[in-house]
Amino acid sequence: MTDDTTSLPDDAQDDAPPQVEAPRRTAVVAEDESLIRMDIVETLTEAGFDVIAAVGDGESAVAKARELRPDIVVMDVKMPQMDGVTAAERIGEDNLAPVVMLTAFSQAELVERARDAGAMAYVVKPFTPADLLPAIEIAISRYQQITQLESEIADLGERFETRKRVDRAKGLLQTNMGLSEPEAFRWIQKTSMDRRLTMREVADAVVDQLGGPKD
Repeated sequence: MTDDTTSLPDDAQDDAPPQVEAPRRTAVVAEDESLIRMDIVETLTEAGFDVIAAVGDGESAVAKARELRPDIVVMDVKMPQMDGVTAAERIGEDNLAPVVMLTAFSQAELVERARDAGAMAYVVKPFTPADLLPAIEIAISRYQQITQLESEIADLGERFETRKRVDRAKGLLQTNMGLSEPEAFRWIQKTSMDRRLTMREVADAVVDQLGGPKD
């Protein structure tokens, strides 16, 4: 009985394309309590992030974000030299990275201040990896969406209004079509490209069809 199986010659096997590993996403951690800071670094490392800086104050967080341009900044609200909300404002003004805020205070006012400062998500202490990691993914996704929107529009006032309308349209798509937030954004983005409309025009059409006033 003959063996009909064939194998590639050694040189052909050597020509097979190498497996290229995707680059690890980078993170900066800012937390003045060293034990919590170490826990966050460990959590991010185990989740596949490369923690390129871990600092204990807001000024250092801004400096490292400016120097290293990480994929995410995880930052406590209460820190010496510069608090996390002010640091998030500086990072947001320079469009350096998405920010996840950590806070022991769940008051609506503080959350609103952090959001207005440019934070994309927040987590209330004490938290687990199951709390932190989804918040990081949300922050990165929202930051990418905002960056895409702002690349379309030069005027700052127009950017803000477009962002509001797209957010409303995303919410309606999530409720009515069962999409996740990233899926809703990609639907708006794809429809915009397919129909040669701006994302604001697509968002307005979604709001008109699915309900709710635009303003």
